[in-house]
Amino acid sequence: MTVSAPSPEPATPSLDALLCRAASRWGARRAVQQTFGVVSRLGDGWLWYGLIAALAVGGGERGRHAALQMAGTGIVAWLLYRTLKRRTRRPRPFRVHREVIARAPPLDEFSFPSGHTLHAVSFGIVAVGWFPVLALPLTLFAVLVAMSRVVLGLHYPSDVLAGAALGALLGLASRGLDAALVGALAG
Repeated sequence: MTVSAPSPEPATPSLDALLCRAASRWGARRAVQQTFGVVSRLGDGWLWYGLIAALAVGGGERGRHAALQMAGTGIVAWLLYRTLKRRTRRPRPFRVHREVIARAPPLDEFSFPSGHTLHAVSFGIVAVGWFPVLALPLTLFAVLVAMSRVVLGLHYPSDVLAGAALGALLGLASRGLDAALVGALAG
């Protein structure tokens, strides 16, 4: 991983920076740090790999279709967020603001958008489209993933909001494209 020198801190902090600082102070509590650390690690992909496998193995034909769609959506999500991060090159908040502490190692150098949030929302939309019973747990998990990224000092709130918006667009587009393809094949 390439690490850049810290950026100079702006004279007047933005709302994004103020919220990051407040979240970082809250994240200093041991229980908060541990809880969001676990959530963030699950959001690294472990929960999604497990869900995709469980749906493929135990969900019948619908589960296999959902798992395949989630895998395809995940690849597009990865390409999208990697491209955006390389173009925007926004430094992570802990690199800019002394009061923001990184409480987990970042997976890459840049902050915008939150790939964890993008994946959580897009995977959640696809999975819930096939299995509506998953709506509550996957929605709660996506919210916790988004929160974890700010509390752990790895993202600004605007990074997770952008990740959520992009994830929603991608998840809905994936569902729409799938429905159109199935309809075209059936008709």
